[in-house]
Amino acid sequence: MAIIFTIQSHSYHKSKFINSANFVTGGVYNSANNLTVYFNLESQNLMLQEENARLNSLIHTPNDTINSSFITDSIYGGINYKFTPARVIKNSYSVKNNVLLINRGKRDSIKQDFGVITPKGILGIVDQTSHKFATVLSILNTNIKISAQLKNTNHFGSLMWDTQRPQIVQLNEISKIAPLKKGDTIVTSGRSVIFPKGIPVGTIEDYRLDSAENFYTIDVKLFNDMTNIEYVYIIENVDKSEINSLLKTTNEN
Repeated sequence: MAIIFTIQSHSYHKSKFINSANFVTGGVYNSANNLTVYFNLESQNLMLQEENARLNSLIHTPNDTINSSFITDSIYGGINYKFTPARVIKNSYSVKNNVLLINRGKRDSIKQDFGVITPKGILGIVDQTSHKFATVLSILNTNIKISAQLKNTNHFGSLMWDTQRPQIVQLNEISKIAPLKKGDTIVTSGRSVIFPKGIPVGTIEDYRLDSAENFYTIDVKLFNDMTNIEYVYIIENVDKSEINSLLKTTNEN
């Protein structure tokens, strides 16, 4: 259970709805959204200040203790990632399978299965693209699983959503020997070709053993306020094709 772990299923058969409801009306949402952007300048300026603070910390810190997940082009463990800024022009968070619409598409070299984050942490995965727009399967979508781990150890499992609250997701299959404490940080594990290791997810709010008492299910309070998302980064794993080709060859042998 290593690199091909992030996505277990895609709702490709539902893409007709996405194409008709989102892409065709994408321009309408974009125009309407432009009118509201000006009313959010103060909060967005605070977000930009927080991001600048992280970048300045990275520049002035001569070691790897600072999270570098917000650099335009970065290398994680020898893997190259490219980050493209985008803006959310439609966001759902109150249904079972939530989807966002962003203002980047094929003309921006955005493709299916690219990761999406905010300056605060993980957001979702690109599903479908048109010329100017893309839909993103939110972390609040039951059709995706994301490999995540405890920040302080290498204990990892699958991140899912139980559809109960937009602030809380579940990290499953964590070994019962893992040291857990409320408030500990959860990050991406890097065991996929989509997200680098160390992208923030949230903090432990609660945890419990399964019925067999072998694994923990952890309630993770997200760093992102999923009801208030506007500016994001799209992550491209530049080395993805090479990695997948090598894995395919290995599996065939």
